[in-house]
Amino acid sequence: MERRTVLKIIGLGLGGALVAGGGGLGVYYAAARRDTVGKVDFATPLRIPPLAEPSTGTSGAVRFALDVQAGRTQLKAGTPTRTWGVNGTYLAPTIRARRGQAVELAVHNGLEEATSLHWHGMHLPAAMDGGPHQPVAAGGTWTPRWTVDQRAATLWYHPHVHGSTADHTYRGLSGMFIVDDPVGEGAEALNLPATYGVDDVPMIVQDRAFDGDNQFVERLPLAGSLGVIGDEILVNGTLGPFFDVTTRLVRLRLLNASNARLYHFGFSDGRRFALVGTDGGLLAEPWETDRLHLSPGERAEIVVEFAPGETVDLRSYPSPDLGGTSGRLDGFADRLDICRFRAADDLADETVLPATLGEAPDLDGVAATAERSFVLASDQINGRSMAMDRIDFGVQVGTVEVWEVTNDNGYVHNFHVHDVQFQVLTVDGAVPPPHLRGWKDTVLLVPGSRYRLAMRFSDHTDPNVPYMYHCHLLQHEDDGMMGQFVVLDEGQDIGAVPGGHDHT
Repeated sequence: MERRTVLKIIGLGLGGALVAGGGGLGVYYAAARRDTVGKVDFATPLRIPPLAEPSTGTSGAVRFALDVQAGRTQLKAGTPTRTWGVNGTYLAPTIRARRGQAVELAVHNGLEEATSLHWHGMHLPAAMDGGPHQPVAAGGTWTPRWTVDQRAATLWYHPHVHGSTADHTYRGLSGMFIVDDPVGEGAEALNLPATYGVDDVPMIVQDRAFDGDNQFVERLPLAGSLGVIGDEILVNGTLGPFFDVTTRLVRLRLLNASNARLYHFGFSDGRRFALVGTDGGLLAEPWETDRLHLSPGERAEIVVEFAPGETVDLRSYPSPDLGGTSGRLDGFADRLDICRFRAADDLADETVLPATLGEAPDLDGVAATAERSFVLASDQINGRSMAMDRIDFGVQVGTVEVWEVTNDNGYVHNFHVHDVQFQVLTVDGAVPPPHLRGWKDTVLLVPGSRYRLAMRFSDHTDPNVPYMYHCHLLQHEDDGMMGQFVVLDEGQDIGAVPGGHDHT
């Protein structure tokens, strides 16, 4: 099988050493800042991922067939890029399912090596999670089934193969999984923008590096700390995209599907927009802002207002406060054009931005059954690297726990928990900022800060099959910054992870 170009540059030390080094190192550091503002031609219509076609599965479940495959995709002029995709050569269809609906996913692996698909943000049994314990062998098929039981939200799916998650995701295996809840807090009940691809727009944002033959390059920056950082931006697999706006209000479902890059989203004219939803669904009320950070794996639903005939660009702005001197090497000083929005001369005006969206997270003040502490440093959590055969702890079903998470090594990390959405109670003892006051499953960890997270474990017990908690900067995850837990029934003890085998 043909492989994409791989460049792994070994770091020689911290960014400060580069600054002091002079010569070639000093030139490298000076050139590390990327600025693509005004250099992107925005000549290609934004591709909208197709909706997965449902059929009838076992016992009346809604079935979605997902074929993982290798191929070639025309991402740039010239030679097509070798890529992976689901039901296509790059990225994956958007899956939509309703709360209370039984779903069945037929995942066929048409690759020449094992992979997996993990349903990021989904509340479901551990055996259906698609994590490192559910690999799908080359040529094999895996058919997980569960009943959707969570609020309306923007979720996503991607590989989760232990040691290879970064590589498999970089090749193109990512897609959105949208949960609808029309009876409760869904867009239909609130009259938010809700027409897929028109005023409700998925935006899968990725950075990629290409070699001279248009093939992906997995480049680890010299002395960088996060992982692969690309210098060109794809949105839904489109380079230099534009979107033609036809409505006054547009809902953007932003997904940071990059391996390592952080985005600091804002618009070229400084306009404000409303954050209406985070990883786990709608906020209690809209929060107006002009900037929004998203680390890898995080999602945000924002509502933007446009005026007839205008043109405005979505950008990512610098974040120098996150990374100090070495942050420049990890993209924190970059300024990047993402997507151009071109408003029609006449705009439909049928949706609204309600003052109230839903209920705020309700775990603050709930008595916690247990409190746990997690320290992320040196590609480890609490001094231990991931081991597939080790279950780190068990939690009791029907309980609320508080996890205190600290980033303790000076580099940026984030923290993702499988199965549950959590509430950020405090950051360094203070009330969290507005963008962290909704339900979350992934949170950016600023170096040195302490985050207290509350989560409820309501069902899906299994003493042997674990869920994961880990940094979602994919190189960190692959290098061992991950652990495992199980949810236990009353009186159950932690079991043993079954001997791993591929599904065939």
